[in-house]
Amino acid sequence: MFRAERAFWTVAASVGELRPAEVPTPGPGEVLVRALHSGISRGTETLVFRGGVPASQYAAMRAPFQDGDFPGPVKYGYLSVGVVEAGPAQLVGRTVFCLHPHQSAYVVPAAAVSVVPDGVPARRAVLGGTVETAVNALWDAAPLVGDRVAVVGAGMVGCCVARLLARIPGVQVTLVDALGSRAAVAEALEVDFARVVPDAAPPADLVADCDLVVHTSATAAGLQLSLELLAADATVVELSWYGDGEVALALGGSFHSRRLGVRASQVGEVAAARRSRRSRSDRLALALDLLRDPAFDALLTGRCRFEELPEVMAGLASGRLAGICHTVDYQEG
Repeated sequence: MFRAERAFWTVAASVGELRPAEVPTPGPGEVLVRALHSGISRGTETLVFRGGVPASQYAAMRAPFQDGDFPGPVKYGYLSVGVVEAGPAQLVGRTVFCLHPHQSAYVVPAAAVSVVPDGVPARRAVLGGTVETAVNALWDAAPLVGDRVAVVGAGMVGCCVARLLARIPGVQVTLVDALGSRAAVAEALEVDFARVVPDAAPPADLVADCDLVVHTSATAAGLQLSLELLAADATVVELSWYGDGEVALALGGSFHSRRLGVRASQVGEVAAARRSRRSRSDRLALALDLLRDPAFDALLTGRCRFEELPEVMAGLASGRLAGICHTVDYQEG
């Protein structure tokens, strides 16, 4: 027996629509989740929406419950929060997070959902997957007490990284972005802020000689700046996803003499430093627990009804709509 629901699909480059979705009755070990909110991962999802996933990464970029194939039609997304309506007794009625695309209701294995802790509002919980990325990045980066750290790029991932860094004793964190409006977000996250205007010289007071730089802006200019902010023998942890774009860097000058490094970090696998001792479910549970911190509400900068999602996704992809994390509401009120 199936129930009629709806899901968001990218049907062509920069074109989305809501399509019917047949949702079965859950079987043993499965749950039926009624969506409350989902979050739009602005960088990755808008890249998918524009058709920017390179063919070589089609398999690596598949979301856990994706339908269809790149470049489209494809049902994509991974930041969903809802209430369990049917399934194991210990989960019925609980608010859960799931790496599921934008859909009004869905059935998944019970092991695929994580209970949202008490004290974490459902809308804030959509950041679970993004905070999980930030946790993994810091496991890769291994910041130390008292470090000077710059985070270049004040999007969802950069802001989450900055907030977690700010909670390490003695760490001086500077969030760097081209948008002056991000200063208010940095203040809410309790970190310093520096605005860097494209094609202009960095401000004289921008923190330099950093022990660590985390780059999330997905621009070549941002990565170049990240290298320039490093102290000798230090490393940029690269979290940006460039899709099918090419990145040009100037690696002459002092790059070699100062022994600088660029290291990739990606959430698809648990960071090597913790892989033998932490599972993906452990990592996500930690991320959801960290969301008890109300400072993360500063990242929730826009919202829409599910019915508006095709137009909103197009606006985010084109740059017409600003903000950090746009959330989708599935129920009135």
